[in-house]
Amino acid sequence: MDILTITAILGAILLLLLAGGLWIGATLMVVGYIALDIFSPAPAGSLLATTLWDHSWGWALTALPLFVWMGEILFRARLSEDMFAGLAPWLDRLPGRLLHVNIVGCGVMAAVAGSSAVTAATVGRMSLPELKSRGYSETMAIGTLAGSGTLGLLIPPSIMMIVYGISAQQSISRLFIAGIVPGLLIMGLFMGYVMIWSAFNRDKVPAAAERLPLVEKLRRSRRLIPVMLLIFAVIGSIYGGYATPTEAATLGVFGALGLAALSDALSWHTFTESLLAATRTSCMIIAIILGAAFLSVGMAFLGIPVTLAEWVSGLGLSPGMLLALLTLIYVVLGCFLEGASMIVLTTSVALPMVVAAGFDPIWFGIYLIVVVEMAQLTPPVGFNLFVLHGMSGRDMWTVTRASLPFFALLVLGVVLLAIFPGLATYLPDLMLSR
Repeated sequence: MDILTITAILGAILLLLLAGGLWIGATLMVVGYIALDIFSPAPAGSLLATTLWDHSWGWALTALPLFVWMGEILFRARLSEDMFAGLAPWLDRLPGRLLHVNIVGCGVMAAVAGSSAVTAATVGRMSLPELKSRGYSETMAIGTLAGSGTLGLLIPPSIMMIVYGISAQQSISRLFIAGIVPGLLIMGLFMGYVMIWSAFNRDKVPAAAERLPLVEKLRRSRRLIPVMLLIFAVIGSIYGGYATPTEAATLGVFGALGLAALSDALSWHTFTESLLAATRTSCMIIAIILGAAFLSVGMAFLGIPVTLAEWVSGLGLSPGMLLALLTLIYVVLGCFLEGASMIVLTTSVALPMVVAAGFDPIWFGIYLIVVVEMAQLTPPVGFNLFVLHGMSGRDMWTVTRASLPFFALLVLGVVLLAIFPGLATYLPDLMLSR
């Protein structure tokens, strides 16, 4: 039986198990075991044990649950209320006015939570009712939240960056630094679109509120400023070389606990609730990483990555066409898989191809995460669409239609990254040269 036929069989088994509702991590392990036990002479049981052990511990992996816990603590610390009250006075004079609160608020929350769905849910919980009561377009309110919620994957500290760093064996610190400029670029594209939209839809943007003096703006932002300082401390400690991602995550957890205590949001109930939520999320992601690691071993024994790479090379694609093909594949995968699964499942195959085409692995990580952001907005498994469908009460088609302009802006972001790779590589290279 040739490799392409075996690959098709394994792919069909993978889809059937996922459609049957089996956990993603377990599905990947089952498919990997079938690949080794049926299609190769390798000892599947021994390889399963050694692979799970080798990939279940490591210094880089310890940063993941800590950053997840940091986000869960601040998620329960009334951050959404503080965010709207703190940002609104500063953004009310921009064209589009308080719609920018969704974008900037998601950018701030992204640096806290590292999760797309949590980012959209936290900001939307307060902003959707506020914007609706003030007469803003509900379509734009939903669209800005759907698009900006994806920033949770890109702006460091990002859980997806940790997943990619572990899967591709790349520096998580460099990935965090590489995500700063592209994250700000995506935010700028979103804000620019809102400004242009508001110029053509003045009747859908309420008048500005009364201008506030600087002292009053600072007073209303008093609870948000400590969160911003915590974010700068976490990212700054990594960029300055004072802490590893794990040490910075530890700093973030203690800082988040301190802020929650100061805001009277820390109780034994919220402490245990945040810890259990972080444990569930971390175990889910780590199970996917372990399952994908074992499946990668099975694929390697069968020679599937090499065969696919040779097949793609035989197509004679230029680097640009290769990226276009990969982007299309990832968008299709995003219709059925969530972000972590997409990254760990495809990295072992895609990374050698893009490196052979001359692309930097750190740059590819940022590109991949932006493409995964696009997948958060593709039905039927776009997590941000599900979140906003539940929060807004609107049907999935309405939410999807509202997010389309922001999907297009993410496509533009990918194009800009491909044309100007320095957007992702300049800061990490600068950090490396210091």
